[in-house]
Amino acid sequence: MELPVILNKGSDGFIVAECPVIPGCISQGRTRMEALRNIREAIEVSLEGRDEEGWEPPSNYDLARVKVTDPRRPLRHPTKI
Repeated sequence: MELPVILNKGSDGFIVAECPVIPGCISQGRTRMEALRNIREAIEVSLEGRDEEGWEPPSNYDLARVKVTDPRRPLRHPTKI
């Protein structure tokens, strides 16, 4: 089974790893490799308890990227000459 993982740099310098298809499944590590190792373990522990907790990971999901404009950056319009 392959599941998506999102990695972000935390304010403390650690790498935060989250599996968005498993609610609350978050871990961290000092390095990318350590964060991935830790989130893999967190996912495995979450999957072990799914029957008791009454949930199943989605069998089908779609990953997509969405392009957005940062509202803090003004739009640049070309100047007419």
